[in-house]
Amino acid sequence: MTLQIWTWLLIAITFSIYIGIAIWSRASSTKEFYVAGGGVSPLANGLATAADWMSAASFISMAGLISFSGYDGSVYLMGWTGGYVLLALLLAPYLRKFGKFTVPDFIGDRYYSNVARSVAVFCALIVSFTYVAGQMRGVGLVFSRFLEVDITTGVLIGMIIVLFYAVLGGMKGITYTQVAQYCVLIFAFMVPAIFISIQMTGIPIPQLGFGSTGTDGIYLLDKLDGLHRELGFHEYTTGSKSKLDVFFITAALMVGTAGLPHVIVRFFTVKKVSDARKSAGWALLFIAILYTTAPAIAVFARTNLIETVSNKPYKQLPPWFENWEKTGLMTFDDKNNDGLVQYVADPILNELTVDKDIIVLANPEIANLPNWVIALVAAGGLAAALSTAAGLLLVISASVSHDLIKKMINPEISEKSELIAARVSAVIAVSIAGYFGINPPDFVAATVALAFGLAAASFFPAIILGIFVKRMNKEGAVAGMIIGMLCMLFYMVKFKFDWFGGGTQEDWWFGISPEGFGTVAMMINFTTSIGIAFMFPKPPIEIQELVENIRIPSGSGKAHVH
Repeated sequence: MTLQIWTWLLIAITFSIYIGIAIWSRASSTKEFYVAGGGVSPLANGLATAADWMSAASFISMAGLISFSGYDGSVYLMGWTGGYVLLALLLAPYLRKFGKFTVPDFIGDRYYSNVARSVAVFCALIVSFTYVAGQMRGVGLVFSRFLEVDITTGVLIGMIIVLFYAVLGGMKGITYTQVAQYCVLIFAFMVPAIFISIQMTGIPIPQLGFGSTGTDGIYLLDKLDGLHRELGFHEYTTGSKSKLDVFFITAALMVGTAGLPHVIVRFFTVKKVSDARKSAGWALLFIAILYTTAPAIAVFARTNLIETVSNKPYKQLPPWFENWEKTGLMTFDDKNNDGLVQYVADPILNELTVDKDIIVLANPEIANLPNWVIALVAAGGLAAALSTAAGLLLVISASVSHDLIKKMINPEISEKSELIAARVSAVIAVSIAGYFGINPPDFVAATVALAFGLAAASFFPAIILGIFVKRMNKEGAVAGMIIGMLCMLFYMVKFKFDWFGGGTQEDWWFGISPEGFGTVAMMINFTTSIGIAFMFPKPPIEIQELVENIRIPSGSGKAHVH
């Protein structure tokens, strides 16, 4: 069968499964819509969390980013993996014990203030919209290549699909859909990696294959370093970023992970605190399978790409090159009219432009794998993007319907009306997300990295201080969140959108990139929160008791505040 038929077949099968699950598990109450009724098993929640967590950035963009950045790309591996450990150990059990539906719900009740709740809702919307833009962009990329439509049409198709099962099923439908999506995306990620590892090294385990010798007897990484030197790129296994920037990006990704509202809300879907810990362990195992494979795919793809196209006659390039050229995501400009593809580091001499986001999707084609494997990767990319987009849309709709309307504007609203409000807000949210997917601020992983910086700058300090510092009051938390978020937004728009002029890399403060500035904004948030908190009275005694009780394991006796 042709690639087109395989693609349509696999996407039709997987989408039918997702929609069928949504219909089977549709939400009939607000508790089912927000937290799946609170009765999800640890294993199912672990699978769903892994799918929610491994977005288009992880599946489509991360290996591509490592492939082009080499050692510098390792910050994404370290930050995102370490961040999940931080979330699982430091936050998840305590938030589950608190027992609310959303992060703004926790912040509003912990800081006994609707102002704090409002700020948290604003932060949740900013973080979620930035993150979901990357997912919709990923959907558009997959559709544009494999269904041969433009990116805008691809994004619109993705919007319709995700809207159907997110609006109908709520968290209950999303949870079981994400279990299926994890199975699809991990199978789609691993199959080509295993194929190519055997092809290039004879070893079926990609994690071992990329660190071993190829069929020519040369270590793959040594070979890739040599290819990079010849073309003028910095060596693949050495970094070009400063240690300070590497540290700040890694830290921003870690603490941003621990502040992501769509991941945190997953721990509210299990029955008890111990289940939250178990599901975190399962999720980490499922995440590790993909994250340990990504560096291998990056090396395989980079080596194959350079050997296939560099200094080769354009007219003799394989069909996959022309297929990706049609999407506009790979372009060749024969500057010296010699008919050869000059792929070099010098931007003046370089004739080949490759979008970082296509490397995972193009990898099976470059390696000349069977059509069904290539189509499988397309289905996996869609599963990754749609699973996270659905989780984010739920956070957005819950923030509006539950935290804004139910808790602040109209506390007397009926459950049926609240459910309608949640679904309407999801429709509006997906429309805005689609716009940003068509007009994203950067490639997928960079767009998502900015969302992590925003989460680090706003939520992380408020949640940590809310759990572990009884003295933290509403004044400190609100001031910290506002200042932290404003600092991150200013730096982001200055250096990503050049709104205020001087937005070049040379102008970065202390050499820290926008992706790493979330750490600085987080420090400012912590400093502001603690400084302001001590200028105002302590929280009410019942809030201090609440904080004490959150931290004490169930069944160990009542906490006392002295």
